[in-house]
Amino acid sequence: MLCLKDLQGFLHKNFSELEISFSEIFSYTACRQLSQMIFAIIFFHGSEYILAVGIHGRQNVTLKSLLISKNYLLAMILSFLEYFLEVLLCPSLKEYWWVSHIGLAMVVVGEIVRKLAIITAGRSFTHLIKVYHEDHHKLVTHGVYRFVRHPGYNGFLVWAVGTQIMLCNPISTVAFAIVVWHFFAERIPYEEYFLRQFFGHEYEEYARRVPSGVPFVK
Repeated sequence: MLCLKDLQGFLHKNFSELEISFSEIFSYTACRQLSQMIFAIIFFHGSEYILAVGIHGRQNVTLKSLLISKNYLLAMILSFLEYFLEVLLCPSLKEYWWVSHIGLAMVVVGEIVRKLAIITAGRSFTHLIKVYHEDHHKLVTHGVYRFVRHPGYNGFLVWAVGTQIMLCNPISTVAFAIVVWHFFAERIPYEEYFLRQFFGHEYEEYARRVPSGVPFVK
């Protein structure tokens, strides 16, 4: 009987300590990281839509300007799933605050670069690739476009990967980097085919001088 009581006391003490430890981690670490993530997502997509309306007019903008697709939603759901599983199974993984802060910095930098790209390009910036040249469509080579040809893509890549580093999600960090890079590696050549059609030698010269902004994509 004494042994049973001792065992019950031991289990109660250890479970109590585990509960306190988990509660502390979840109440502070997870709430802080998840709140940063949710704010980053809302601000990114909300500002994307607001800028599109401000530049192109409400009548020319659809909900596609929110940039929320089925694949995007799936990726985000999987990243949150990874986060919660790791909080439960390996909570110490989320305690690398220097890693999380690097991710937060990437989110901020990526957001700034992308929004500067949109504001600088003005009406020349669209969420859908233009396959027909329009009078207001100009080749933009000033501002952030002096440093990279596709600062919007560069900013989104940095932002997307940064969100997962901010959450200390190792699997999603790698997955986001591969998927987003592959998407732009296919999109950039397709888009630049039309840009070369629209602007000819002017764009060829620009492309020779300025990198794409996406690693390993010329």
